[in-house]
Amino acid sequence: MSMLQYASNALLCFLLLARGCSGSVQNTHLVHRATGSSPEVIAVYEGWFGHPRHIPVSAVGYSSHDPAVIREQIKHAQSMGISAFVEDWYGDREPFIDKSYELMQDLAAKNNFHVAMMYDETEQEDGATDEAIADFTMFHDVYLSPKSPGHQAYLTYEGRPVIFIFPTGRHTDWTKVRALVNTWKPAPLLIYENLPGPYASAFDGYYAWINPGDKGWAGDGSNWGQSYLENFYGTMKTKYADKIIVGGAWAEFNDAKASWGLNRHISARCGQTYSDTFNFWRRYVPADDPIPFVMIETWNDYEEGSAIERGIPTCGPTNQPLSTAASAAEPAMAHK
Repeated sequence: MSMLQYASNALLCFLLLARGCSGSVQNTHLVHRATGSSPEVIAVYEGWFGHPRHIPVSAVGYSSHDPAVIREQIKHAQSMGISAFVEDWYGDREPFIDKSYELMQDLAAKNNFHVAMMYDETEQEDGATDEAIADFTMFHDVYLSPKSPGHQAYLTYEGRPVIFIFPTGRHTDWTKVRALVNTWKPAPLLIYENLPGPYASAFDGYYAWINPGDKGWAGDGSNWGQSYLENFYGTMKTKYADKIIVGGAWAEFNDAKASWGLNRHISARCGQTYSDTFNFWRRYVPADDPIPFVMIETWNDYEEGSAIERGIPTCGPTNQPLSTAASAAEPAMAHK
């Protein structure tokens, strides 16, 4: 992998959508499908650079509180066919990240872009449900109400706000949170990680997340997630066709720079990992009945080595452009 180079513009998502994947697909129609001819492409965004518990600004090159940087990131993402950032949010547990989200939503509204919240639940067992209810109430009042600055930029599907949930402590009673959000007008769609568990009735859908598969993490990163995605899409299609399916796409993974790192790796495989994960849904769903979203994981997580902001890893020459092929494929993209 010493030959890996990063292309200056990561426009590969256009190319991948047009290229597709081979494989047999049973003609089973989804209850929830894309609003256009292909999935809407969204990307997970981290707004914590400048926070003392994360790698320093000098290592990343920018602060998450710099409006000029956020405007450029939005413009860059739009050029790649990405329509929204899904930003991690912790409620009032992380004021720095709350400020990052506030800036993102405001600037997204001013630049014809979208944003969604990914709620990171508390790891604490005591009071987890009460905290989630308080956090969701805060988010609704501050960011989703008609009086909230930039609320029109919030990502919706079928007219309803889309909220993603990243499980950590797994101590939250989601039936109680569901009861709360059902009182909102309109009620949001709650999208949880991986496959349905004990609170399946509380969630409207599920998203795939970076995972090496049942063989676990390989030292050389060769377990890129094939078996995991086979299980995810296969289970969603056959058992939960009434739920929203959000595909997951990742280019690589290396948590060496993270303070919580466990020496976990997924190899980029000269860009093949991104291509394979981005298109995996096509093996299970007919091309004329696409899933609603594919979520890139991630836009800028430099601590866990999954960022695509600075390009998709390739094994070609440093100056090998992606823009020409991507531009030719651009008409295949559908925008909301």
